[in-house]
Amino acid sequence: MVLNYINSFNVLSESDLRDLMSLVERRSYTKNQFLVKEGEKCTEIAFLESGIFRTYYLGDDGKETTYCFRFPGDLVASYSSYISGKVSKESIQAICDAEITVFQKSRLEEMFNDNPNWIKFLKIIAEQEYLELERRFFQLQRDSASMRYNELITVQPHYIQEIPLQFLASYLGITQRHLSRIRKEVSF
Repeated sequence: MVLNYINSFNVLSESDLRDLMSLVERRSYTKNQFLVKEGEKCTEIAFLESGIFRTYYLGDDGKETTYCFRFPGDLVASYSSYISGKVSKESIQAICDAEITVFQKSRLEEMFNDNPNWIKFLKIIAEQEYLELERRFFQLQRDSASMRYNELITVQPHYIQEIPLQFLASYLGITQRHLSRIRKEVSF
């Protein structure tokens, strides 16, 4: 699946792909295991083969706020920490068993130095991350919780039942009671 994702950008040669795939590491995560925790540096980026991850941060009151879910076919990383080398302000946690393909930053950087194809590839990845961030920002600003929930079940109908209600309510910015009302209004 990761090769299909990378090939979809149409910028890397067969040789580039072989070099890249020689660097990957496959990992299995169990429910509640962390890819990165707040306060740690993120030194890798992962491609999600199966399972679901959530990204959340802790408020000043210690309350967790889930602001992102990642599903199979998505990249997973604390992207700002990955780019800057600073500690992460977020935690990324598996909410069910998951399989990922991991790319270590240090090993990737060795490859990227002289090949313009990699620069194009990284530009595309950065653009994809920006577009996702912008989509989420506008979704939070414009859409009601019902609209955000409906989009989630439209885009990820197979996975919605695997997301614990407290994480889903936090993601939507509502209480679990309000989420129950919304779920009653929507039929699968």
